[in-house]
Amino acid sequence: MATIPLFSSFRYSDSLSVVGISVCTAVICEAISWVLIYRTNSYKTLRSSIDKAAKKLETMKTDSSKITVKKSKTKKIDRIETSLKESSRDLSLFKFKSGAVVALVLFVVFGLLNSLFEGKVVAKLPFKPFGLVMKMSHRGLQGDDPTDCAMAFLYFLCSISIRTNLQKFLGFSPPRGAGAGLFPMPDPKTN
Repeated sequence: MATIPLFSSFRYSDSLSVVGISVCTAVICEAISWVLIYRTNSYKTLRSSIDKAAKKLETMKTDSSKITVKKSKTKKIDRIETSLKESSRDLSLFKFKSGAVVALVLFVVFGLLNSLFEGKVVAKLPFKPFGLVMKMSHRGLQGDDPTDCAMAFLYFLCSISIRTNLQKFLGFSPPRGAGAGLFPMPDPKTN
């Protein structure tokens, strides 16, 4: 009787391999981000100032909705919003340096996975995807079965969901008030 390796004979081995590699990549990327960003004092200072400003702005807006708003109160709210936007922009620029390293890691891993699973169906979708999604999920695969899923689509979905949830679990998710980022929405008051 020949011995068969357990994992390679498993029906879902390719899809589990992609998910496992995605988990490992997310952990490595967050470790890189921790070394380059999250453990530094300047990040901690920026994050605490964003948290304080967001809380202060929230309380001021709830207070101003209860009573009539004075001009001085409106100016103070505008000042806090401006400082919050600037701090959020600074935080995004601060995170940008690790973004290049993380992008390089993801690029190398994606290239490796692409060469390992080229032309292979790694999963079956439980639905028939529509137009653009089908082009992404069926990229590089032979055949006409629209429920076939390529590695790139599965890896993309796993990377997005796993890394986001890992950041939340580790407490590295962006502060509540840091929604603007590098490209903030235009201020309607200036128009």
